This record gives sequence, C-alpha cells and structure tokens, in this order.
Amino acid sequence: MPTSRSDDKQNITISLSRQLLKKAKILAARRETSISGLLAQELELLVGDEEAYDRDERQARALLDKGFHMGGAIRAGREELHDR
Repeated sequence: MPTSRSDDKQNITISLSRQLLKKAKILAARRETSISGLLAQELELLVGDEEAYDRDERQARALLDKGFHMGGAIRAGREELHDR
C-alpha cells in the first residue's frame, strides 16, 4: 500500500541525561506510549501553538491596519477646531 507524503516519518537522534531518560520512560509508560510517541505529541502541540499564535497575530495586525469605526461624525472643520 503506498503511503502519502504526510505519513512519511523521519527518525531523529537526541541526547538525554540518564536521569531524564529514566523519568521519560516512566512518563511514556503511564501514558501508554513510547518516548518517541511522547516527544512527537509534545512537538505537535508546540508547533500547533506557534502556528496558532502566528495566525492570530496576523489577524490582529490586519484589524489594527484596517482601523475601527467608533461611530459619530466630525461636525467641525479644521479651522473651527483650531480657532484661537
């Protein structure tokens, strides 16, 4: 069965202290997954959060660039406002 590109996976290598590795094995076992699965889940969350933040920031900037209509109207002209 052919796999789609989105299902392709690539291995990575990381270095962890023995103490952290031991704790990670326990945590992964509690969550009924592997250390690899645990790391993949956490990285997906981090990347998703970052993408959501970037999207929200772009939307906020677009709103600020567009400006807001607060109602009302300017009834006086420039000269009248700056009359001395």
